[in-house]
Amino acid sequence: MSNLHTFIQEIENRKKNEISSLDKTLEDKKSEIQETRNTTIEKLEQQYGIEAKLKANREASRIVEAARSQAKRIVFDAINENMNSTFSSIRQELTNFTQKDEYKKTLEKMIKYAKKELGKDITVSCRNDDNKVFEEMKIQIDSNINTLGGIIATNKEGNKEIDLTFEEILRTREDDIKSFLLERMIK
Repeated sequence: MSNLHTFIQEIENRKKNEISSLDKTLEDKKSEIQETRNTTIEKLEQQYGIEAKLKANREASRIVEAARSQAKRIVFDAINENMNSTFSSIRQELTNFTQKDEYKKTLEKMIKYAKKELGKDITVSCRNDDNKVFEEMKIQIDSNINTLGGIIATNKEGNKEIDLTFEEILRTREDDIKSFLLERMIK
């Protein structure tokens, strides 16, 4: 029996040793898994933290750029509104100018210029209110036109024309006027 008892004791010792070895392997695996888990979590936190910062920076940049764009649009709209208002004022001043004696002198200068460019024999298209001035100057009137002031002069043959209406002068000088006004606004 003693052999049997020794044999059982040996089996139990082996079993204890194997269990102990398995327990140690289990603990080692648990530690390894825990360490891997912690490392993975740390890497993911870092990665998502960086990603979140990048997204936040991109969103902040987008918001800032949108605000800049909107500010530029507001300034541009204000400048355009100011320009439109200024051109309306200019048109009103030109309308007022046609009621002054100086306007007749301006028309005479326009006729002189037109004759220089087109020849002595010209016809003019003008406002109905200006007919009297041209009749006094013995200038042939072609037709009445709807304009703030000024004339459209045509040569005798009818193949050359000069548009000296206030609207055309404003239109051809619009860029210069806008540049001048922008310089004034910026100062």
